[in-house]
Amino acid sequence: MRKTPKRKCLASQQMYDKNELIRIVRTPDKTVVIDTTGKVNGRGAYLKLSLENIELASKKNAFKRALEVDIPDSIYTELESLIDGNS
Repeated sequence: MRKTPKRKCLASQQMYDKNELIRIVRTPDKTVVIDTTGKVNGRGAYLKLSLENIELASKKNAFKRALEVDIPDSIYTELESLIDGNS
């Protein structure tokens, strides 16, 4: 049996299985993208997809601090649309 890796959600600070979280990546050319595959090259930060967590991460500037780059508002909009797509 294979062990599933755990990652910490930036907003809630709770540990989850890696496959339960969505990864936001700062690529080597300093752009920020949402990585649904988990394989995009760059520095990543994880978030449990929920409206509360997205709002909390935005309010706390969690991604800006973790990825050390300004986060465009379009990233938060894309995350919210992913929630709507999963429901």
